[in-house]
Amino acid sequence: MKSNFNFKTVILLFLMLSTSQLTVAQSDSEKVNIIVNQMLKAMGGIKNYNNTHFIQWEFGKRKLYWDKWSGDVRVESPENNQCILVNVNTLKGKVFENGILVEDEAKTNKLLNQAKNWWINDSYWLVMPWKLQDPGVTLTYIKTDILPNGKTADVLQMTFNAVGVTPDNKYWVYVDQEDHLIKQWSFYKNFNDAEPQFTRAWDNYQKTGEILLSFDRSKGAGGPRNVIVSSNLDSAIFTKL
Repeated sequence: MKSNFNFKTVILLFLMLSTSQLTVAQSDSEKVNIIVNQMLKAMGGIKNYNNTHFIQWEFGKRKLYWDKWSGDVRVESPENNQCILVNVNTLKGKVFENGILVEDEAKTNKLLNQAKNWWINDSYWLVMPWKLQDPGVTLTYIKTDILPNGKTADVLQMTFNAVGVTPDNKYWVYVDQEDHLIKQWSFYKNFNDAEPQFTRAWDNYQKTGEILLSFDRSKGAGGPRNVIVSSNLDSAIFTKL
């Protein structure tokens, strides 16, 4: 009888512990959802982001034009004397080097893939806050922390499941508890890394169209520059040199 009692006790304790862990996980998930929804609302709302048609910006030595609705992208890379027109959904497009259309199919396909990878990277530096709930993204509540300006932020961790160009990356994003905007981010090259490669500001939010975007950030923060959001753009941008 004593052995049976102990066995039942162990099972009961296991069930109680499992239920407690599930409750904590559900609580954290609800907290994350609240934080993200407040952030999206503060930035103009997901409806306005989805209704945003064209975005153009500069990143590093490149200039990009993006039709969010069709997936058409134009990447101008003066450093490489290239202009690449690609649809990031179909990988169809054209490549120009030194103003001349590249006819070699293998080279064209390689550069179309390169342009898509540039767009993935460069656009993430611009619209990452809008992509926290994308398929394949896991968000975890980490802690609260103090921002350089003395305000308190909720820290969320982003990890990825077989999505993006570098799925082993990890990000921490710092969401200001007062205005609900991301104000800082940390980049980890590998999700197992204990320390980030860098932590930088995500600041200088500006209203572009009907949404807020962070660009022309504090000195040393890097990121996108000269962002323009528009509802109309000459279609030749995506078809002609």
